[in-house]
Amino acid sequence: MYQSKLFYKTLKNAPKNAEALSHILLTRAGFIDQLSAGVYSFLPLGLLVLEKIEKIIREEMIKIRGQEILMPVLTPKENWEKTGRWGSFKELFKLKGTNEKEYALNPTHEEIISPLAKKIVISYKNLPLYLFQIQTKFRNELRVKSGLLRTKEFLMKDLYSFHSSQDDLDKYYEVVSGAYDKIFKRCGLKTFKTLASGGSFSRYSHELQSETAAGEDIIFICQKCKIVFNKELGLKRCPKCNGSVFEKKKVVEVGNIFKLGTKYSSPFGLKFKDKDDKEKPVIMGCYGIGLGRLMAAIVEVNNDKKGIIWPKEVSPFDIHLIQIENTKEVKRAAEKLYKRLTQKETQKEPSSFRKELGSFSSDVLYDDREDVSPGEKFAEADLIGIPIRIVISEKTLKNNYLEVKKRNKDKICLIRFSHIFQIM
Repeated sequence: MYQSKLFYKTLKNAPKNAEALSHILLTRAGFIDQLSAGVYSFLPLGLLVLEKIEKIIREEMIKIRGQEILMPVLTPKENWEKTGRWGSFKELFKLKGTNEKEYALNPTHEEIISPLAKKIVISYKNLPLYLFQIQTKFRNELRVKSGLLRTKEFLMKDLYSFHSSQDDLDKYYEVVSGAYDKIFKRCGLKTFKTLASGGSFSRYSHELQSETAAGEDIIFICQKCKIVFNKELGLKRCPKCNGSVFEKKKVVEVGNIFKLGTKYSSPFGLKFKDKDDKEKPVIMGCYGIGLGRLMAAIVEVNNDKKGIIWPKEVSPFDIHLIQIENTKEVKRAAEKLYKRLTQKETQKEPSSFRKELGSFSSDVLYDDREDVSPGEKFAEADLIGIPIRIVISEKTLKNNYLEVKKRNKDKICLIRFSHIFQIM
């Protein structure tokens, strides 16, 4: 991508009313734009990151036998009345269509997935079943704040599991927990599997929490057995070892896993026939990840005073190629390197080049702008946060080398042009 053509704009100062660091950095670096309170546009840089996160989630869901579907955002009032949530769900967006028919904009999809599954699940032979989607959700949040950490419109991954027994649900619950560990690790986050209230469904559910100063939640870590639980549980003693010494952390929720039981299968008559031909209610689990919230959490954790430091797997580009000075020689060399780097068939990098750049990539942002000073280019590069920076200038050409720097390191490495162009 030529940076001169990229649809973005960086800001020197933080936007008004932005408090969370992720909100400030994502806006200043040109990843997102705020339309109104809790409503954001994802610009090309932001969408690239969102798509990388989506790819990671999809891969891990498929590994645990998830089948992807796509459900509607718009749901008839009747579905919500069957579960009693039309009147009790305070954040539900409601609207009227033709003939005064009422609908909800879905904040969650239990009221849709249950009657959908009923059309296919008949026998124990149809179970277990694992369905997931990545879909836009809406919540009429009364208190939006912290940029992408709390919004009215957001992209969400829902996984719903359907089981013939509690034991089967319990086993898959742990499978999903393991998949979540892999997702967050690939996204550059350390998370805490945190006990939270299970409401009317079960004694406990679990939230996946990541430490950040902008966090809305408080967790306590038992110093004896290391179990983690949410402040909202109001526990004074550890539920596992009865310990009373805790470490306190401020965190943001990036995912949750929940044993629904028959709460949403029973209202819709979602049942199956067992081996003895007896009818039983299907037992359900649900597992969510907010993609925008996850993106913000990644930035909250991965940054320095200069800007964002994207983990490699979710970075909008892998390499930021910067052209310094506008002589014909520099431009010719930069163009040649850019075109070669973006050819995907390149596989045989010299060992010295591979050592400095890591695994080879074809995702390159090429700063070809001729009306921007070197200082401004470097400052923007640090703000945007792409993992690898390569600089070509008259000085590097004269000495037959390139300047290569990792965003998370201070050291600048010099790599000879000959090592690059051996693969041309």
